[in-house]
Amino acid sequence: MGNCCSISKAHQDPPAAPPPTSAVVVVPPSAEPARARKSPAPPAVGPVLGRPMEDVRGSYNIGKELGRGQFGVTHLCTDKRSGEKLACKTIAKRKLTTKEDVEDVRREVQIMYHLSGQANVVELKGAYEDKQSVHLVMELCAGGELFDRIIARGHYTERAAAALLRTIVQIVHTCHSMGVMHRDLKPENFLLLNKDEDAPLKATDFGLSVFFKQGEVFKDIVGSAYYIAPEVLKRKYGPEADIWSVGVMLYILLCGVPPFWAESEHGIFNAILRGHIDFTTDPWPNISSGAKDLVRKMLNSDPKQRLTAFQVLNHPWIKEDGEAPDTPLDNAVLNRLKQFRAMNQFKKAALRVIAGCLSEEEIKGLKEMFKNIDTDNSGTITLDELKQGLTKQGTKLSEYEVKQLMEAADADGNGTIDYEEFITATVHMNRLDREEHLYKAFQYFDKDNSGYITTEELEQALKEKGLYDGEEIKDIISEADADNDGRIDYTEFAAMMRKGNPDPNPKKRRDVIL
Repeated sequence: MGNCCSISKAHQDPPAAPPPTSAVVVVPPSAEPARARKSPAPPAVGPVLGRPMEDVRGSYNIGKELGRGQFGVTHLCTDKRSGEKLACKTIAKRKLTTKEDVEDVRREVQIMYHLSGQANVVELKGAYEDKQSVHLVMELCAGGELFDRIIARGHYTERAAAALLRTIVQIVHTCHSMGVMHRDLKPENFLLLNKDEDAPLKATDFGLSVFFKQGEVFKDIVGSAYYIAPEVLKRKYGPEADIWSVGVMLYILLCGVPPFWAESEHGIFNAILRGHIDFTTDPWPNISSGAKDLVRKMLNSDPKQRLTAFQVLNHPWIKEDGEAPDTPLDNAVLNRLKQFRAMNQFKKAALRVIAGCLSEEEIKGLKEMFKNIDTDNSGTITLDELKQGLTKQGTKLSEYEVKQLMEAADADGNGTIDYEEFITATVHMNRLDREEHLYKAFQYFDKDNSGYITTEELEQALKEKGLYDGEEIKDIISEADADNDGRIDYTEFAAMMRKGNPDPNPKKRRDVIL
């Protein structure tokens, strides 16, 4: 595990036996009695990783930002001794507000070490903790995301989709056979190691992953809206949920759009629970029966009837030299894939701006609000308490929003919400639904305050956020531009932000009402 786990020798060796009293002991000047000089204090043990704290900068030079998630920021870093280029994911400890958050990070490290040495899993080189942060140093995947490579090639066949899927399912099979469920499988979490044509695909982001035993049942609703299995929404699931997520990816690889689509996250969830899969509209009439058969069997709503990873690998369509035809898929599929990818990038940039609008003060205010509403200090609040308390606070929330807030937070339906649920739900409401936050994000893109986002402005803003791709700009504009005037006004921007995939991958959902 390298030097991240080293403990100084003073902690390892037993103390030397004292010399016999009759012996004459000559003490050289460099070895004065311990009481005469102060020995350095052992490094403090970090509360997250449970090992001595260590400065990651002692071994690595930290460079430019590569990406940003809900908890962590990833930077390019260089090994000072070898010069090797790596990635360093930094997780701010102040964002780990609950015991559960700390356990999630600790488990992510354990799982990455557990999967170490697997060819298609990104390798963890070392884990470090200092006073402010936890740092995970890992392999650098400089080849970009899976979808980028498909789009860059510009031509695409079922056989190519089958080869990609085979690698992805082999990774899932490895994880499952080692007792790990990923729980957040989506195209963004599959990266290419380098820019080479035959670069290996690597699974990454094990932040939501868990160890599981056969027959164990999980209840947390986690993952990204499009890819969540129906049994996850019903809070009763196991590793079969990973196969569903990969089935959704296969559907997207073949036709360019997700199988379960709606204007809101709730709408997506309802579509998932209905389980109707469209095989009638283009390009499905031209896709092989083998591909459709595999999609159906991976997206079976009954997890017991769903194929396992091993069974998927033995399906005739996915096998090497199997049934998948080598004829190019329709260009429309590639264009749809481009738009789907581009829109996600635009939203990511906008959500980063919106995230910046939520200050510590806002969250601090919510904490105080909860304390004041919880008049009997029971740790929970009822709808009546919430109504009275919010009125007393002079908050701007309407009656409808208060009710919505209560329903959103009360996951077990017992009529009360606790502090954690309250903060989660109120921040969730403040994040996207708040007009001023959406408007701030719009203004960020509208550089000249003209009331429109132009191609040039979008290009500049995406470059600033490190999300620029020249080809994507046209796709973003054409997707969001409802009146086809070649630019995006505020109404079009707000509609786009609220449509389809509104969540920036919330870690755990306590606010899902089904």
